[in-house]
Amino acid sequence: QVQLVESGGGLVQAGDSLRLSCVASGRTFSRYVVGWFRQAPGKEREFVGAIRWSSGVTSHAPSVKGRFTISRDNAKNTVNLQMNSLKPEDTAIYSCAAGDVLVTIPGGYDYWGHGTQVTVSS
Repeated sequence: QVQLVESGGGLVQAGDSLRLSCVASGRTFSRYVVGWFRQAPGKEREFVGAIRWSSGVTSHAPSVKGRFTISRDNAKNTVNLQMNSLKPEDTAIYSCAAGDVLVTIPGGYDYWGHGTQVTVSS
């Protein structure tokens, strides 16, 4: 069992940056893929990006590529999502998830955090 906890959300203005973190307890991330998803009100959950912990290979959604970066911190067993040049349309609840395969669909992940709110004002 893996427990995931996100942190770092908040209210920012368009163009600002935020860094979200996802920390695991119960197990290390070593065997997992860790993904970030977001869900805005009235919309379906959307893939943001993911990282395979063992290799460091990442994947980012086209909508965030060049603005968001996923990275891992081995010492802290943490996956970070650096978000730059934020836009109002980035407003959503951001959740991290862990699974075995790097896929872009929520159903491909077994463990989920509760999420953290990111609000970007114009």
